[in-house]
Amino acid sequence: MSDIYDKVIELAKRRGFVWPSAEVYGAVAGFIDYGPLGAMMKRRIEAIWRHYYVIREGYYEIECPTVGTESIYVASGHVKGFADKMCQCPHCNEYFRADHLAEACGIHNAGILSKEDLAKAVAPARCPACDEVFGDVEVFDFNLMFQTTIGPGSQRRGYLRPETAQGMFTDFSRLSRFYRMKLPFGAVQIGKSYRNEISPRQGMIRLREFTQAEAEIFVNPSEKNHPNFSRYADYTVDLWGIEQEQKDLPAIKKTMRQAVDEGIIANEYIAYYLALTHELLVTIGIDPARMRFRQHLPDERAHYAIDCWDAEVLSDRFGWVETVGIADRTDYDLRAHSKESGDSMTVFVPFAEARKEKRLRIVADMGTLGPKYRGKAKKIADALAEAAPGPDGADVVVDGETYHIPGDLYTVSEEEVEVRGVEVRPHVIEPSYGIDRMIYGVLEHAYDEEMVEGEERRVMHFAPCVAPVQVAVFPLVNKDGLDSVAREIAIDLQDGGILADYDDNGAIGRRYRRQDEIGTPFAVTIDYETKEKGTVTLRDRDSMEQVRLPIADVHATLMSLVSGRTRFADLKQA
Repeated sequence: MSDIYDKVIELAKRRGFVWPSAEVYGAVAGFIDYGPLGAMMKRRIEAIWRHYYVIREGYYEIECPTVGTESIYVASGHVKGFADKMCQCPHCNEYFRADHLAEACGIHNAGILSKEDLAKAVAPARCPACDEVFGDVEVFDFNLMFQTTIGPGSQRRGYLRPETAQGMFTDFSRLSRFYRMKLPFGAVQIGKSYRNEISPRQGMIRLREFTQAEAEIFVNPSEKNHPNFSRYADYTVDLWGIEQEQKDLPAIKKTMRQAVDEGIIANEYIAYYLALTHELLVTIGIDPARMRFRQHLPDERAHYAIDCWDAEVLSDRFGWVETVGIADRTDYDLRAHSKESGDSMTVFVPFAEARKEKRLRIVADMGTLGPKYRGKAKKIADALAEAAPGPDGADVVVDGETYHIPGDLYTVSEEEVEVRGVEVRPHVIEPSYGIDRMIYGVLEHAYDEEMVEGEERRVMHFAPCVAPVQVAVFPLVNKDGLDSVAREIAIDLQDGGILADYDDNGAIGRRYRRQDEIGTPFAVTIDYETKEKGTVTLRDRDSMEQVRLPIADVHATLMSLVSGRTRFADLKQA
């Protein structure tokens, strides 16, 4: 097993990227603290995600509570079905995910096995904690939601949200009015989610508290051609589709146009967000050679989903890690919340031209309906007017209760009506990003070490747009006024929105190595030529090459480098 993971985590702890949470109390698996550099890098990655989804796609961001009332998760299915299959070692009493144990025994896609089959698969395995053979064990469901109570007296049950999505579904009616009732539209949310994982032993890959960035895009079910599909029609990604996975074939390269036309990807919306995700992950520093999109197999895909793909990032320790999920969830979520809440969760879609249609209309006989249903009679009559007659009566829902109205309590007439449109319950396209997994992928893919002049150089090759510190400013020596000039340059850069780290501690070579190790892409050195000619040295982290610039050009040049508009190689050629 490679030691890249251990080296990355050691560096991350030592340099202030990620620490175990509450380490002084022994820490608890599944929780992490982001240190000063990690928190800054996390904010930069979130800002890039917002650039793609809020600025460019135009989906406004909302923010919902992390605690939700039980009704939300009853409707979503989480209360009943959000569980992992768990077993307990009969020797040391440690708990484990049964599917993970089975997969360690060589069983592929163990998550779809029944509890009985998992118990058989786990029996010959050795316990990761005590190394004893499990033998006969019981596999049972464990709900992953953290439960709490709302208010005193424990009268109202709530849950820490297991995903950010549900707030966007429950806000659907408000959102549709905000977007002037015109499909397609979407909302995004970045925030904390919580899952009471059984045995998280994969560091940043599996957390009990984690950050999600999700978009819920509401589209007309009959119009799944993305309006801007041309942007990514010729974009190529590695697809590990159902056929490739079932036959154990390598991923195939396809343009998004080809993938949709050949039926590999269900529709243009899914393909569009696969390509956007690929571009976004490459932008933040994921190696495209270590990324693929895996299609969910039919027996693992949620029953309500038309298509689902995972962006997987290759880790030296953990193999292919699911980092982003992109799914067409149909109208399942809105339908479930509509049934539980009574809200229609629909949008009126007008026709290009009004249509004349013949319809059957139920007219209640209030003379017999009134005495039978009394105070409910008017509401039932109004509901009947919108209902369709059946062979033995009509069913209507009033105040959450279903009433069967016999045919002798109403008459049916045929009339011609002008229809201007139709109520549509949208389908939902959901790209869901695991921010913490993205960050770990960036850390691992950025890590490198090499020998330079007989010394080991550890360097994090962060993209300038995600590097926590964007430029280091060094006086060559801390005297003769060089330090004053360096401080002035650092302040000017900071005032201009660049995070500049002033460092005058130690030999210049040691300072370069410190900044290389935390991934600072550029360094400005003030030397004696600065005082003579008004120029500074600008150093590139990756190539270690240098150019000289006038002090007046430093800020604009660095802004262009950090944004990606200019490459350091361009400066060498100038």
